Amino acid sequence: MLEEIVLCGGTVLQRWGYFSHNIAGKKETDVGKISRRRFIQQAVVTGAALTAATTVFVRKAPAAWAKKTPVHPSVDNLRVVGLADTGMTKNHETGSSWARQNELVMSEVVWANIDRLACALVETRNSEEAWRQIFIKPPRKSWSDAVVAIKTNNIAQQHTRSAVMAKMVHTLTNTLGVRPANLHIYDACHGYDMGKYTPFAGLVEGCRIEDTWGGSTTFTAVPAPWKGSGGRASCLRHLVDGSVDILINIALCKGHSSRFGGFTMTMKNHFGTFSPSPGHQSGSQDYLIAINKTPEILGPMDKKTGKVLYPRQQLCLVDALWASKGGPGGNPSHQPNFLAMGVLSPVVDYQVATQFRGKKLSWEPNREMTRRMLTEFGYTEADLPAGGRLIEV
Repeated sequence: MLEEIVLCGGTVLQRWGYFSHNIAGKKETDVGKISRRRFIQQAVVTGAALTAATTVFVRKAPAAWAKKTPVHPSVDNLRVVGLADTGMTKNHETGSSWARQNELVMSEVVWANIDRLACALVETRNSEEAWRQIFIKPPRKSWSDAVVAIKTNNIAQQHTRSAVMAKMVHTLTNTLGVRPANLHIYDACHGYDMGKYTPFAGLVEGCRIEDTWGGSTTFTAVPAPWKGSGGRASCLRHLVDGSVDILINIALCKGHSSRFGGFTMTMKNHFGTFSPSPGHQSGSQDYLIAINKTPEILGPMDKKTGKVLYPRQQLCLVDALWASKGGPGGNPSHQPNFLAMGVLSPVVDYQVATQFRGKKLSWEPNREMTRRMLTEFGYTEADLPAGGRLIEV
């Protein structure tokens, strides 16, 4: 079994039965056995020469996720539902600040519509039954012991509206029985001082706004098609070590570089789970696709078949009460009063980008990159239900 210790500054130490690796650029030729204790000691000595040395472990590379295999036991990968309702806000104020948006939102209408979407996603009329199908209890745990992470996008001026975040929190605690202290809201890249400057209202007492939650500090394997950095990248530790059972992806609906399709939604939201740095380098599109295939996002996988054994990312929700043609910075350019959800991130993004941003708002995406969000996961437009249309509630 290959084990690596990565120190701040890029020094990599490897241990694999026999001692054969580089230490601070010097080749070690002794092939005698080395104990783990000795290995750690040498890592510490080497790291002492570096500023603010950090020790992290790299997860062994897993089997690749098998394309087209289910990521959720109760919801089809290709099912994406959405709705628009002007009643979710009091007035039309397009370029308003986040604080003003929260004043305009009709929370009870938003909550009811999120319940409607949940029912449509699993095709039932009972919202409590719907949520119990969407959220799957982790094996050998009670709901009170389940650990849930909610990834929010906290960059620049636009953020998840409080009513949307509060609905998720109350559903998890009141309907399912998750302990509030086990609910963690984070953005590992742009979450600094989130609790101070983005104080989500209406949360259950005890729920934790974690800011960056320690940041993306732990290296882990990243599969094809990305080939950078030896096939690894830094990620949020709580996902790499498996302490998070359920991951909820709450994204916004903003514009971005055409190399990412011309938008940022649920896939790119995880540039605040994994380090965003490779996303600004050559191969950035491959990196975006690859991180969304990892066990850190999708859940633990069978090493032989590549199938997800237990779903980690159990819901992707797009909050487009306000949205932007451009971005990612600046106040919103439009107020479409729209919400959408599904379970497989690239399909959610494809459908919202083409059917909502493209057809409804006339913001045509980069079709080549957007199409890759399907093909890299094993699908084509012809596979989509309802003739490729977004399922509107």
